[in-house]
Amino acid sequence: MSAEKLINASVAISMDAPSGDERMFCHSIMSQIGLPRTQVQGREFHHSFGAAWLSIQAGLLDEGTGPVLQPVPYGATARLALTCISTLARRHRSREVDVGRHASTFLSMLGYDLQGHRYRMLRRQMHALAACRLQLGFQGRTINSLPIHQFDAWQPRWLAGASRWPGLLVLSTEFYADLIEHSVPLDGRALATLKGSALALDIYTWLAYRLYQIQGKPVEITWSALMRQFAHDPRGAHAAETFRKGFLQALHKVLMVYPKAKVTRYPGGLELHASPPPVAPKAFEASPSLRPPCQERAA
Repeated sequence: MSAEKLINASVAISMDAPSGDERMFCHSIMSQIGLPRTQVQGREFHHSFGAAWLSIQAGLLDEGTGPVLQPVPYGATARLALTCISTLARRHRSREVDVGRHASTFLSMLGYDLQGHRYRMLRRQMHALAACRLQLGFQGRTINSLPIHQFDAWQPRWLAGASRWPGLLVLSTEFYADLIEHSVPLDGRALATLKGSALALDIYTWLAYRLYQIQGKPVEITWSALMRQFAHDPRGAHAAETFRKGFLQALHKVLMVYPKAKVTRYPGGLELHASPPPVAPKAFEASPSLRPPCQERAA
């Protein structure tokens, strides 16, 4: 991400509130504990922080010739894809999610260019999301779900005669119901700007959820607490210093595209102050357009 692009995005976000398909949503628990940021060497991923926890088990997907083992979804692409799917479901109040006529349309919605490796990564992460089993927990409540109930595999050209993008997927009843009740509004312009860093995306969605809830005095969060929340697999004698350096670099980018966020540093960590959310509550409750943005852009 170039400094110029970051500055331009910051200026645009500061001047105008998000509108139309710039308003996006993610599940509230996913804003506190994100997907793994790097590839998981195994079939399961578990992470918890405070009262919230997340467990993901990799699954199987029929890719046209029978079941194929899928990885645990990970990285920025998986985060953005799940956010985009959640946004379309939340916006149109439907478990049936139209993800566009072409993969290029969906990639554009995620803010990516159309280079070949983007398609390969998107296919890998969409299949991983479609196959995984997800468990979310918070304060005694557990949601057991396959987030995506029905998915037609993105079949390669050699098998289908032409590369076949699924076009439509169906969320599970459990995941959809919980998403409608517990979703966090986000500015899609900020997500597109931060798309190169899974850590920056996690920090942004966390602040979007956390800062708006603060009332009264600022909340102090120590570096050790931040490390427990955001460092999925800390290693080495200098793990704490390495984490803090990387976190501060990502936080700088996040605050550029979330200018209303009030976050300051103190010697032991960060101080969070009550701040407006990236999207005003009245804005994200407004009536959406009749068609998903993917159709509008493809027209």
